[in-house]
Amino acid sequence: LLLSYCISGIQMLSVQPDTKPKGCAGCNRKIKDRYLLKALDKYWHEDCLKCACCDCRLGEVGSTLYTKANLILCRRDYLRLFGVTGNCAACSKLIPAFEMVMRAKDNVYHLDCFACQLCNQR
Repeated sequence: LLLSYCISGIQMLSVQPDTKPKGCAGCNRKIKDRYLLKALDKYWHEDCLKCACCDCRLGEVGSTLYTKANLILCRRDYLRLFGVTGNCAACSKLIPAFEMVMRAKDNVYHLDCFACQLCNQR
């Protein structure tokens, strides 16, 4: 279960040469590049729409971004900062929010811990 957040789509748009340049929400300069990004109902240079934590260019890592607490984040950093952790039903150790898991009924498992109880085969 995740805390409240906003997921927004990222669109890459081709800039038409005959249109008035749009202002970038990140740097406030005019976007004169061939392409621009549209996210959060604003326009961005490809270099300006970045994760507040890891500085990755969000247009390159996927088509969504996460916002919470006035931060713009990639999925991994959003989950690292705000995701809910839990314990593995098999080993009882903590499972970080960003880690892939297996689910069975109400139980959550590390991938390596999800195995047959009779033969221990994954």
